[in-house]
Amino acid sequence: MPLRRGRVGRPGLIGTIARTAVVAGTATATSNAVNRRGAQRAAEQQAYAQQQAPPPPPQQAPPPPAAPSAGNDTVAQLGKLAELHSAGALSDAEFAAAKAKLLS
Repeated sequence: MPLRRGRVGRPGLIGTIARTAVVAGTATATSNAVNRRGAQRAAEQQAYAQQQAPPPPPQQAPPPPAAPSAGNDTVAQLGKLAELHSAGALSDAEFAAAKAKLLS
């Protein structure tokens, strides 16, 4: 009686399915481990950054704006309008309207 050595050559259908299941399971387990490790590292880095960050300085209210003097402010605004008009940013009609609004 000859001894039966089993299948020689390529594995059968069941062997191929079993090998595919092992490879897929290993890949899934590895992927999950990598994702968990990355999430753990990110959490550790965030906790470290929060510990190292200095506390924010207390918020101070901005100082109130200084009340402009009526004479100097009007003169300064007229000067700015004249500069805009000479630069060509304002037409003659726009310049006249803005000047009349300032002087009224």
